[in-house]
Amino acid sequence: MTKAKKKNQWAGWGPGEHPEQHYLVTPRHLAGGGDLRYITEYLRASGWTDKSKTGGPLVFDSPDRSIRVGYDPFVQPGGWTISAKPTPGQEAWVATFGPRLPVEIVAGFTDALTQPCTAHAPNVWEPLHAHGWHSERAPHVQASSPDGTTFLQFHQTGPGQAMWWARAANEHGIAWHATFTSTTPMHLIAAFTTALAHPDPVMRPRGHVPPSRHTRTRSMSVTPSQLRAWQQTRITAARATTWARNTTTRRPGTTPAGPRRTAGGSYARR
Repeated sequence: MTKAKKKNQWAGWGPGEHPEQHYLVTPRHLAGGGDLRYITEYLRASGWTDKSKTGGPLVFDSPDRSIRVGYDPFVQPGGWTISAKPTPGQEAWVATFGPRLPVEIVAGFTDALTQPCTAHAPNVWEPLHAHGWHSERAPHVQASSPDGTTFLQFHQTGPGQAMWWARAANEHGIAWHATFTSTTPMHLIAAFTTALAHPDPVMRPRGHVPPSRHTRTRSMSVTPSQLRAWQQTRITAARATTWARNTTTRRPGTTPAGPRRTAGGSYARR
């Protein structure tokens, strides 16, 4: 092996592993769907119940069964549907995400479902403005990305008729839609906008980067063990947070069980 090839390798490559070409893609909102397990493995590690059936849509229920996260690729247009039952102090709500919305952005929303609600309602526009998104107020309140390909809009047509709507498009047409009913908790929408506007690139395997003149890519070589390690770091963090929360809410006089050890996740091509 030449010295040049050795310099381009990642530290920690295992014996016999072969590097695979991936790409870091910006802006992230045009990077394509990605690996579903980025979301589902986090939910599982956070104590959510996998209700999926073999060969059917993905379905996960929250520990208290008040929220359901589903992904259905078998219907049109398909994608994610997150629904919540009414609870004391909170009306029912529904959020939908198209199948080509990057999982890293969807995860901003779904990760927040596993965490305690904030004490105050955050400003959902602030993460967008912090990264140079442009605001408009007519005919609806809206913020658009600096490249003009994506927007978030609060759409109200009359009393009691309001919704949040986001969309991304490139020169080939609409890439994805996202919708939130007006009753969707503000801290969840703020988590979505934070992930949507985040400037860091996301990684996609070769052949999984949607072509567009609006995207920029940087090639990199990684191995399966490197990808598994990154995914495992995320899963471990979710498991530790869940264990700590369950420990603090456990009844006095009981002994909490330690976190379970499970096999690590991996990055799969779709």
